[in-house]
This record gives sequence, structure tokens and C-alpha cells, in this order.
Amino acid sequence: MPQRDIDLAPQRTDAGIPDYSDPSGDDFVALARDTVTVRSMQEGDLRALVRIDKQHTGRDRNDYYETKLKEVMSESGVRVSLVAEIDDAPAGYVMARVDFGEFGRTEPTAVIDTIGVDRDYAHLGVAQALLSQLLANLATLHVETVRSTIRWDNFGLLSFMQRAGFTPAQRLVLTRRID
Repeated sequence: MPQRDIDLAPQRTDAGIPDYSDPSGDDFVALARDTVTVRSMQEGDLRALVRIDKQHTGRDRNDYYETKLKEVMSESGVRVSLVAEIDDAPAGYVMARVDFGEFGRTEPTAVIDTIGVDRDYAHLGVAQALLSQLLANLATLHVETVRSTIRWDNFGLLSFMQRAGFTPAQRLVLTRRID
């Protein structure tokens, strides 16, 4: 019986057009940064952050975002927060930081504090582009782990993070109200 060559990475096509995305099959990240412009967050982004957040929360959290933006711009040792733009307007953002150790651990870990996409740009790859660029930036900094905390009932965000490769952590979060 003649030996057959097996193509371990067959060329994929979509509507007859070759697919040059990441051959590992990680289509979530592959080329996402090429579809939406992503840049570093700037002080002038405050109004857009508050507007996008209000679409999702129904609240004006200007004070919160003003404090977070100040932290991102001046207090963080490593700036990794990003804004996505479509037609030169902010379409989404991700606020993250790099912690160089906590609870006795010394390895750097990134923490995603907040992510938001303008509802007018939902399902256009904005969140994927933001996360893809964030992961690329963190890899350059030799950060190997990214974590975030999400409400258990935020099924849309949980689903998005799962598609992005996030899994539940082996960590128990405890809270207590102070009366």
C-alpha cells in the first residue's frame, strides 16, 4: 500500500478565498487587530469611556472613570489600557494593569479592570481587537497570565471571555460588608 502524505495544516477557505489567519485555529485573536484601530488610552478619552459605560450600566460613573484614568495615565508603572476607534471615534476600551506580584508571588500578572464597547459598534470585532492588542502588548512585557473578575450572571461577558480562551481560576474570592 503506497504511503500517503498527510497535510497537517490544510489550507482553509471561506467562499473560495484562502484564509491566511492563524493556522492554529485560534480565530478569536487571529487578525483581530487588523480590523479595528487600537491605540493607547489618552486623557481626552474620559467622556467616551463614561458614555460607553453608561450605555451598559445606566449610571453616570464619571468620578470612577476619572479616578481610573488618572491611575492609568500617571500612577501605573506600565501603561497597557487601550481604546479602539472606528471612523476616528472611540468605539470601545479596555482598562488593564500589570501587577508585579501579589500575595507572595513574584511573577507579573495582568488584570483587566474594565472593558466596554459602544453599542453602535457591537458585533464588529471591537472587543476582540482590544483583547488581541492587549495580549500582544502583554506578551512583549513577558506577562504570562491575565485575569479578570466578572459577575457570575453577566452571561454575555462570560461567553466572550470563554471564547477568548479564559477559564475559571482556582481562586476563591471572599467579600464582607462593613457595617
